[in-house]
Amino acid sequence: MSVTPLVVRQKEFSTRFRGFDVQEVDVFLEDVAKEMDALGKTIEQLAEEKHRLDLENQGYRKRENSMKNAMIQSQKVIDQMKENAKKSSQAVIANAEVEAEKILSRAHNRLSQLHSDIIELKRQRIQLEMQISAVLESHSKMLEMTKEENKAADETDTTLKFIKHG
Repeated sequence: MSVTPLVVRQKEFSTRFRGFDVQEVDVFLEDVAKEMDALGKTIEQLAEEKHRLDLENQGYRKRENSMKNAMIQSQKVIDQMKENAKKSSQAVIANAEVEAEKILSRAHNRLSQLHSDIIELKRQRIQLEMQISAVLESHSKMLEMTKEENKAADETDTTLKFIKHG
Protein backbone atom coordinates (compact mmCIF):
# COMPACT_ATOMS: atom_id res chain seq x y z
CA MET A 1 0.00 0.00 0.00
CA SER A 2 1.31 3.43 -1.05
CA VAL A 3 1.03 6.16 1.54
CA THR A 4 -0.39 9.31 0.03
CA PRO A 5 -1.84 12.40 1.71
CA LEU A 6 -5.35 11.15 0.81
CA VAL A 7 -4.68 7.76 2.43
CA VAL A 8 -3.40 9.53 5.55
CA ARG A 9 -6.52 11.76 5.68
CA GLN A 10 -8.92 8.87 5.23
CA LYS A 11 -7.23 6.49 7.61
CA GLU A 12 -9.54 5.33 10.37
CA PHE A 13 -8.23 3.67 13.48
CA SER A 14 -10.20 1.32 15.66
CA THR A 15 -10.85 2.62 19.10
CA ARG A 16 -10.00 0.73 22.25
CA PHE A 17 -10.30 1.38 25.75
CA ARG A 18 -7.66 3.70 26.95
CA GLY A 19 -6.55 4.43 23.34
CA PHE A 20 -5.24 7.66 21.84
CA ASP A 21 -7.24 10.83 21.67
CA VAL A 22 -9.04 10.60 18.34
CA GLN A 23 -8.99 14.35 17.73
CA GLU A 24 -5.32 14.57 18.49
CA VAL A 25 -4.60 11.71 16.07
CA ASP A 26 -6.77 13.35 13.37
CA VAL A 27 -4.94 16.68 13.76
CA PHE A 28 -1.61 14.88 13.63
CA LEU A 29 -2.65 12.91 10.52
CA GLU A 30 -3.85 16.14 8.87
CA ASP A 31 -0.48 17.78 9.63
CA VAL A 32 1.33 14.72 8.20
CA ALA A 33 -0.90 14.82 5.09
CA LYS A 34 -0.17 18.55 4.59
CA GLU A 35 3.54 17.93 5.02
CA MET A 36 3.34 15.05 2.54
CA ASP A 37 1.48 17.34 0.09
CA ALA A 38 4.18 19.99 0.46
CA LEU A 39 6.95 17.40 0.10
CA GLY A 40 5.19 15.89 -2.93
CA LYS A 41 4.96 19.31 -4.57
CA THR A 42 8.58 19.98 -3.74
CA ILE A 43 9.58 16.60 -5.18
CA GLU A 44 7.53 17.33 -8.31
CA GLN A 45 9.10 20.80 -8.66
CA LEU A 46 12.56 19.32 -8.14
CA ALA A 47 11.82 16.61 -10.72
CA GLU A 48 10.68 19.27 -13.19
CA GLU A 49 13.74 21.39 -12.39
CA LYS A 50 15.94 18.33 -12.79
CA HIS A 51 14.32 17.55 -16.14
CA ARG A 52 14.77 21.18 -17.25
CA LEU A 53 18.40 21.15 -16.09
CA ASP A 54 18.99 17.81 -17.80
CA LEU A 55 17.65 19.27 -21.07
CA GLU A 56 19.73 22.42 -20.58
CA ASN A 57 22.79 20.31 -19.78
CA GLN A 58 22.13 18.21 -22.86
CA GLY A 59 21.99 21.41 -24.94
CA TYR A 60 25.25 22.58 -23.40
CA ARG A 61 26.87 19.23 -24.15
CA LYS A 62 25.68 19.44 -27.75
CA ARG A 63 27.08 22.96 -28.02
CA GLU A 64 30.31 21.81 -26.37
CA ASN A 65 30.60 18.95 -28.87
CA SER A 66 29.81 21.34 -31.71
CA MET A 67 32.49 23.74 -30.46
CA LYS A 68 34.98 20.90 -30.10
CA ASN A 69 34.22 19.77 -33.64
CA ALA A 70 34.46 23.34 -34.89
CA MET A 71 37.80 23.76 -33.11
CA ILE A 72 39.07 20.50 -34.55
CA GLN A 73 37.94 21.56 -38.03
CA SER A 74 39.48 24.99 -37.53
CA GLN A 75 42.75 23.39 -36.46
CA LYS A 76 42.67 21.15 -39.52
CA VAL A 77 42.03 24.17 -41.75
CA ILE A 78 44.82 26.11 -40.04
CA ASP A 79 47.19 23.16 -40.43
CA GLN A 80 46.21 22.84 -44.10
CA MET A 81 46.70 26.58 -44.59
CA LYS A 82 50.12 26.37 -42.95
CA GLU A 83 51.05 23.45 -45.19
CA ASN A 84 49.79 25.28 -48.29
CA ALA A 85 51.67 28.42 -47.27
CA LYS A 86 54.82 26.37 -46.71
CA LYS A 87 54.49 24.71 -50.12
CA SER A 88 53.72 28.05 -51.73
CA SER A 89 56.73 29.70 -50.10
CA GLN A 90 58.95 26.82 -51.19
CA ALA A 91 57.66 27.22 -54.76
CA VAL A 92 58.28 30.97 -54.64
CA ILE A 93 61.79 30.41 -53.31
CA ALA A 94 62.50 27.80 -55.99
CA ASN A 95 61.21 30.15 -58.71
CA ALA A 96 63.25 33.00 -57.27
CA GLU A 97 66.37 30.83 -57.26
CA VAL A 98 65.77 29.82 -60.90
CA GLU A 99 65.18 33.44 -61.85
CA ALA A 100 68.31 34.50 -59.95
CA GLU A 101 70.31 31.86 -61.82
CA LYS A 102 68.95 33.14 -65.14
CA ILE A 103 69.80 36.75 -64.22
CA LEU A 104 73.27 35.71 -63.09
CA SER A 105 73.80 33.72 -66.28
CA ARG A 106 72.70 36.70 -68.41
CA ALA A 107 75.01 38.96 -66.42
CA HIS A 108 77.95 36.59 -66.95
CA ASN A 109 77.14 36.38 -70.66
CA ARG A 110 76.90 40.18 -70.87
CA LEU A 111 80.20 40.52 -68.99
CA SER A 112 81.84 38.08 -71.35
CA GLN A 113 80.42 39.97 -74.33
CA LEU A 114 81.68 43.27 -72.92
CA HIS A 115 85.16 41.79 -72.45
CA SER A 116 85.08 40.57 -76.05
CA ASP A 117 83.89 43.99 -77.22
CA ILE A 118 86.69 45.70 -75.26
CA ILE A 119 89.31 43.39 -76.77
CA GLU A 120 87.88 44.03 -80.26
CA LEU A 121 87.86 47.81 -79.68
CA LYS A 122 91.49 47.67 -78.49
CA ARG A 123 92.41 45.69 -81.59
CA GLN A 124 90.59 48.21 -83.79
CA ARG A 125 92.32 51.12 -81.98
CA ILE A 126 95.72 49.56 -82.53
CA GLN A 127 94.86 48.90 -86.18
CA LEU A 128 93.58 52.48 -86.59
CA GLU A 129 96.71 53.88 -84.90
CA MET A 130 98.85 51.85 -87.27
CA GLN A 131 96.83 53.04 -90.28
CA ILE A 132 97.02 56.67 -89.14
CA SER A 133 100.71 56.25 -88.48
CA ALA A 134 101.19 54.78 -91.95
CA VAL A 135 99.17 57.60 -93.54
CA LEU A 136 101.17 60.20 -91.60
CA GLU A 137 104.43 58.55 -92.58
CA SER A 138 103.28 58.37 -96.19
CA HIS A 139 102.27 62.02 -96.17
CA SER A 140 105.51 62.94 -94.48
CA LYS A 141 107.49 61.15 -97.21
CA MET A 142 105.36 62.83 -99.84
CA LEU A 143 106.06 66.21 -98.23
CA GLU A 144 109.76 65.42 -98.16
CA MET A 145 109.64 64.40 -101.79
CA THR A 146 107.66 67.50 -102.66
CA LYS A 147 110.18 69.67 -100.81
CA GLU A 148 113.02 68.05 -102.66
CA GLU A 149 111.19 68.43 -105.97
CA ASN A 150 110.39 72.03 -105.15
CA LYS A 151 114.01 72.61 -104.17
CA ALA A 152 115.18 71.04 -107.42
CA ALA A 153 112.59 73.07 -109.33
CA ASP A 154 113.69 76.25 -107.54
CA GLU A 155 117.32 75.50 -108.45
CA THR A 156 116.28 74.92 -112.04
CA ASP A 157 114.29 78.15 -112.01
CA THR A 158 117.26 80.01 -110.55
CA THR A 159 119.51 78.54 -113.20
CA LEU A 160 117.05 79.49 -115.91
CA LYS A 161 116.78 83.02 -114.54
CA PHE A 162 120.52 83.27 -114.48
CA ILE A 163 120.77 82.06 -118.08
CA LYS A 164 118.09 84.46 -119.25
CA HIS A 165 119.77 87.37 -117.62
CA GLY A 166 123.13 86.40 -118.74
